Amino acid sequence: MDWIFSSLDTLGTTALKALLIYLIIIIYTRISGLRTFGKLSSFDFAITIAIGSILASVILSGNVSLMQGMVALGVLITLQHIISIIRRWWKPFDHLVSNTPLLLMLDGRMLEENMQKVSLSESTLISKLREANVLNLSEVRAVIIETTGDISVLHASDQDRVLDDYLLKGVSGKPGEENLTKTP
Repeated sequence: MDWIFSSLDTLGTTALKALLIYLIIIIYTRISGLRTFGKLSSFDFAITIAIGSILASVILSGNVSLMQGMVALGVLITLQHIISIIRRWWKPFDHLVSNTPLLLMLDGRMLEENMQKVSLSESTLISKLREANVLNLSEVRAVIIETTGDISVLHASDQDRVLDDYLLKGVSGKPGEENLTKTP
């Protein structure tokens, strides 16, 4: 029955390690700022998984000390912070570790080639348009899949309102006429 129940010493040690590592992660998060667990790029997601693995190892494994966990967490969070600084100042590195936003729809027309690149179905796109309260496809100025995987819908009911090019800065997949499909 040892595999179901543990000794009180083991349970107490586990609870204490969980409490301490919880406090440590709060301190590290406060030091590194809000970006640590905000909307995640694929790189940030991988770091978050690694942090979770370290937390679990420290709490549940008798072979990993609290100090080892603190050092590992500190290294990962520091690396994440350094990489975010490098990404901000050196764009080629940002493109290396981050996804690029991709245009999925422009001026009421779906960009099917771009949708295929990200394996996005028409039904998913239509669902996102409904979530954004689009009533007519002619209202849609642009739909973009962001670096985080979120889908942004830029729309206006006033046909005279023009999409500012600045909002498409850094977005790939701007159309050549060959990948535009007129939607019904």
